[in-house]
Amino acid sequence: MLNHVIKIVIISLIALVSTVSNADVVIKLATVAPKDSIWHTHLKKIDQRWQYATDGQVKLRIYAGTLGDEDDILRRVRVGQLDAAAISTAGLSSIDRATQAMHIPLAFISNEEMEYVRNGVAKQLELLLSAKHFKVLTWAEVGWVHFFTKEPVVTPDDLRKQKLFVWSNGDSARSEKLWQDLGFNTVSLSSIDILPALQTGMITAYQAPPLMALANQWFPFTPYMTDLKWAPLTGATIITEKAWHKIPTRFRQEMLQIMDEEAVNLQRDVRDLEQQAKDAMVKRGLKIVPVDRVAMDLWLEAVKTGYPQIRGTVIPAKYFDETIRLRNEFRALQIQASK
Repeated sequence: MLNHVIKIVIISLIALVSTVSNADVVIKLATVAPKDSIWHTHLKKIDQRWQYATDGQVKLRIYAGTLGDEDDILRRVRVGQLDAAAISTAGLSSIDRATQAMHIPLAFISNEEMEYVRNGVAKQLELLLSAKHFKVLTWAEVGWVHFFTKEPVVTPDDLRKQKLFVWSNGDSARSEKLWQDLGFNTVSLSSIDILPALQTGMITAYQAPPLMALANQWFPFTPYMTDLKWAPLTGATIITEKAWHKIPTRFRQEMLQIMDEEAVNLQRDVRDLEQQAKDAMVKRGLKIVPVDRVAMDLWLEAVKTGYPQIRGTVIPAKYFDETIRLRNEFRALQIQASK
């Protein structure tokens, strides 16, 4: 009789373990961010919190900086090898061009301005991505893009003398043509090719946030950084709707809440660490090149010349206009508040 009871208990435990195992959902997520970078650390924290919130039934398997550029990652997502990705709007543009609306050159002057616009346009962009069967888990900041160059760059003409890297991922052909139309010497490459291209002299300039230049160790080959906030680089963590629907419904709201909370934490950390990254690179030889009022006017003139081509060609006109409208709305509110 005792043996029979023991057998029943063992069978029940095996069934329970099998049930728990079958209930586990492993979300395979990739990012181009290097291992142990701020973005990778942020994803690991999300994984820990998701596991705690779901009693271990939902986990992230993170691939950081190992699966190629953002186009490679999205290809793997589309064929089912990956479930999710943490990527920039440059990569997202291969899903929908409108996602580049928050990356208009010299359209923003502050974090607060950029955040207001992002919050205003985010829901519209999420609907576009949902129509392509992707769910946005959260938006995130990558940092302000600056030009890193082999020789000092103060004006657009200085940059025209450089061999400028432009991303070949996402919907980049239109952007590259625009650079060329404006007289710049571009070299279209995958982001994973930046380092070897710098080492060989294939490129002598690139655009990147300071944190990325430091994390990827690109800056030693470009000892100058132009003190110009070219554009904010925004990213998003997305998941296929198929993978999202594998997660038990009872967990989803809390998981999204965790994503929102960690996005706030990441935003704070990126903003805090951006200046620290600049300081760290300066200590190792980087020289920050100032841009005076005259030079700034030249940059503004250059981008305004390019805006008619960006609008409708690089970024759908509707979303370009909405971004500028929200930017102007924020500035008007700031003026009113100061009176």
